[in-house]
Amino acid sequence: MKKTSLILSIFILLIFSNLTINSCSTREDTVNCFPNNPINVTLNLNLPAYNNLNYDSGWIYVNEQQSGTRGLIIVRVGNSFKIYDRNAPHICPDNNTTLEVKDNIAILCPKDGTRWILRTGQPESGAKTSLPPKTYTNFNFDPASKILNVYY
Repeated sequence: MKKTSLILSIFILLIFSNLTINSCSTREDTVNCFPNNPINVTLNLNLPAYNNLNYDSGWIYVNEQQSGTRGLIIVRVGNSFKIYDRNAPHICPDNNTTLEVKDNIAILCPKDGTRWILRTGQPESGAKTSLPPKTYTNFNFDPASKILNVYY
């Protein structure tokens, strides 16, 4: 009886261990250690802090509550937006992997110098990865009120 209970306990432990490992499996668009935090941000583009998003190629950092683990980079692209997570998609997060905008045209990973094109997210030549920054496509924009909602 004790042997059966022990085997059953080990079997159940293995099943739960496997479920836990699989729930953190590799994502196709980032490294497997990429944090997965909820995003729920509402921006009023009538406010001065978000004015850059009223113009094509304008961008801002968003570091509010519920804007991921390190914040977002939001870029106006024509009549739409590109929304990037500030965690480097190809390196496990540490102190030097928060993405930055450089010269209003590129996104830079300070840890290894990898650069992406700001408007498209495509890696520049010589990039250490073919992964683009994690991009969020769930957003609503009301042009009349200039309210941008980003969620994930």
